[in-house]
Amino acid sequence: MQDNRDFVERAESAAEKLHGEPMTTGEIARNFALYGVQKRAEVLERFDSELGGEIDSSPHSLRRRVQLMALRKKMGTVHEALRKARR
Repeated sequence: MQDNRDFVERAESAAEKLHGEPMTTGEIARNFALYGVQKRAEVLERFDSELGGEIDSSPHSLRRRVQLMALRKKMGTVHEALRKARR
């Protein structure tokens, strides 16, 4: 069975199963900072490949794409700051 959900949808689903409510993008970014450098790099690479795919022009899809791009930017900033701090 293929999982067609994006990174955020998978994170929200996992959080909802664990805590009873979906995780916000801010919480996703904060948790991302807890990963090790290798895991953060892998997550960013997977995220980039998801963003590289085609999107349709529906309003929902475009809104979701903007949310994903904002989250990717925030995660990239966190990753770079932690790398500079050698963490």
